[in-house]
Amino acid sequence: MTQPLNGTELLKSEGDLAAQMVADISRFLDREIAASTRRRVKHWKRDFSSRKAYTESVEPNRQRFRRIIGADEKREAPELQKVAIDGQVNSSDFAAGAGPGYKAFTVRWKVVRDVEAEGLLLEPNGEPRANIIALPDCDCSPEALTGLTPGLPQEAQFARRLAENGCRVLIPTLIDRGDTWSGTPVRMTNQPHREFIYRAAFEMGHHLIGFEVQKVLSGVDWFVQQKGRRKPIGVIGHGEGGLLALYSAAADTRIGAAVVSGYFQPREKVWEEPIYRNVFALLQEFGDAEIAGLVAPRSLIVEASRHPKIEGPPEPRDGRSGAAPGKLITPDLADVNNEFERAKSLVADLKPSPKFIFTTSAGGRGAPGTDETLQAFLKCLGVKARLKPSGRAPRNLQSSSDSESRLELQFHQLLEHTQYLMREGEFRRTAFWSEADESSVKAWDKSARRYRRYFWEEVIGKFPKPRMAPNPRSRLVFDEPKYLGYEVMLDVYPDVFAFGILLVPKHIKKGERRPVVVCQHGLEGRPRDVADPGVYNNSYHQYACRLAERGFVTFAPQNPYIGMDDFRVLQRKLNPLKKTLFAIIVRQHERIVEWLSKLPFVDRRRIAFYGLSYGGKTAMRVPAIVEQYCLSICSADYNEWIWKNTSARHRHSYMTTGEYEMFEFDLGNTFNYAEMSWLICPRPFMVERGHHDGVAPDEWVAYEFAKTYRRYNLLGIGDCAEMELFNGPHTINGQGTFEFLHRHLRWPMRK
Repeated sequence: MTQPLNGTELLKSEGDLAAQMVADISRFLDREIAASTRRRVKHWKRDFSSRKAYTESVEPNRQRFRRIIGADEKREAPELQKVAIDGQVNSSDFAAGAGPGYKAFTVRWKVVRDVEAEGLLLEPNGEPRANIIALPDCDCSPEALTGLTPGLPQEAQFARRLAENGCRVLIPTLIDRGDTWSGTPVRMTNQPHREFIYRAAFEMGHHLIGFEVQKVLSGVDWFVQQKGRRKPIGVIGHGEGGLLALYSAAADTRIGAAVVSGYFQPREKVWEEPIYRNVFALLQEFGDAEIAGLVAPRSLIVEASRHPKIEGPPEPRDGRSGAAPGKLITPDLADVNNEFERAKSLVADLKPSPKFIFTTSAGGRGAPGTDETLQAFLKCLGVKARLKPSGRAPRNLQSSSDSESRLELQFHQLLEHTQYLMREGEFRRTAFWSEADESSVKAWDKSARRYRRYFWEEVIGKFPKPRMAPNPRSRLVFDEPKYLGYEVMLDVYPDVFAFGILLVPKHIKKGERRPVVVCQHGLEGRPRDVADPGVYNNSYHQYACRLAERGFVTFAPQNPYIGMDDFRVLQRKLNPLKKTLFAIIVRQHERIVEWLSKLPFVDRRRIAFYGLSYGGKTAMRVPAIVEQYCLSICSADYNEWIWKNTSARHRHSYMTTGEYEMFEFDLGNTFNYAEMSWLICPRPFMVERGHHDGVAPDEWVAYEFAKTYRRYNLLGIGDCAEMELFNGPHTINGQGTFEFLHRHLRWPMRK
């Protein structure tokens, strides 16, 4: 049985086509990432006529940068307090340590709402020469960076060196890579603390990076309000602190100079780095060189030093698992230098040239904060004195250290802030949707276009319309009493194809056009799970076959969420391009619908979608964009999606699972499942829900569907929205949904 369907070429591809699809998409995305560097220029309108003109011309880029890193919340008024070891506010003469010419104080300052920063303040005995925020790598404490506690060699204690040279130095505590508190009351994970905060923040349009940049900028706020003559402000960081130093200087023009050590490099492989560095839309507009361009015309020193070596998250143990893969290595010196030279080239026409300085530590493999780097930093800040050699080690005046409890408090404050953002999301979504016109079905349909466009472009991600012809290929694989089955492949982009199984009922009369049901499998599924009469899967019950026996044409596509980390890496590659996996899937389904519509036995106005689990996730997103789908059925997935992705309390939350690709940037403030269903409205929409489905509790599903049904009912089309509850698990029930298809696709039920 190898003959093709009429109008198609013979499909000759063999092997695991699902694995091939994922591998081919990966190659396609590698090219897209490589092309992103030259495409960034369209987002910039640099004016080199003067320093002021340049700063103003890149301000829109700066605002977009702050948005994508989630550093756009209004900060609290700066108020820095010196605290004792027990956390109580203490007198100003209390010191945690002392070194030659300075004292160290444990400090705390407010940042946003219920989030505080904590760390050390190194105060010179005399008037400070400059105000510095020093940022160690996240696994290094402020005390270690200062030499008050062991853990960092003396040559890497750049905060101490700057304090010895008369600078006031503020050192925030950063969230580390441990996993002590990463989990919920029902399940702990091996996710680094940074990943756990990242997950909840990302869904709500924020980021751990943004939270920590805000801590830095709040420190800048405090520096600015200090009495007396204004002192220059600088920021210096290593590793994760280097990232924050670069990002903070790019975000705030009050920072006069920045040192970035152990971080700067080409960023096109950010998808290989730990997921807490994943920034949605980053590479569309920014590599490290472009971010450096936001620092210009101010001073930037890039120090090539060793990067933190991270081979992955903490090992799974004692039931703890779920962390995303990710590694950090020190790049080749040539790569760091090339990105630095690219940064210089982007601002080469600015006169006078900004002070962009490149230094190295032991050929790019040494400790951060060399004498050359620190001397250049002080000079860029206007400090003319020569750098003093390092003095004696500071004395620790504390009987004990509270760094562990301080870190725990910082973690839980940020986690609770994400839960506050989750709770506020409902109200932000209401405000976001306030311009929708619900006066009539026609008015609603028209006003929803803007929201649909936003959903596609800003949430899902929109690839250009394919230029390739579909080049359909097929082969007969089933010849059943009531239908024929064909494997079908269609081209979408170079290295991107759509594939699935088409079931065509026998005895279709000449000129007759039948309705189509596109039947979508779930996670790690295949078309044969759905549409192969020889395969019986308890979740799907051969529902494409059952519908074909009822006279529907069915098509079971292969979606690329298969292959465990192989497909999840696709999401990692897509996110920096301002895309998600559904950016690919939408274009695949457009091509499928386009091809189905041209088949002589298909009614193009009656093509429906019906998906289970991840296929139900598809049912919420693809028909919301692909309007050629005349209705959608979401089975075993519909629920209060924002709670499911963000809750640090509930056992159904994705916060503790290995499905690290689930999180969609800023979705919580724009589109929950009800709002996605509003994009499908006024087309018919149905939810299929088993009481024993572990996706979410019935209460979540009912709460969210009430908003869906209310929208339809208020528009006078309540009969177009339906939910069937049945006493069963995570499965296709095929009772009320089949009736729904017959009714809305106008296909008679036959015995």
